[in-house]
Amino acid sequence: MTSTLSPAELNQQLESLESRLAYQEHWLDTLDQAVAQQERRLATLEQLSALMRERLREQHQALQANDAPDTSRPEDDIPPHY
Repeated sequence: MTSTLSPAELNQQLESLESRLAYQEHWLDTLDQAVAQQERRLATLEQLSALMRERLREQHQALQANDAPDTSRPEDDIPPHY
């Protein structure tokens, strides 16, 4: 069953395909921009995470230095009523 299309039908089909292609190209550009934006945000979040890890490590080391066994802390003293 071979059907031949008239020039008007071929033209309409071609315009439809061009329209679909333009729509898909638009969405690809939109998705590309979204991916690029997410990549920038991810890089920023990774930098922030690394900075927070470093600060947490520094605070942990400072606490360990303050908790040396030769120093007494008020919370370690036994209250007088015991």
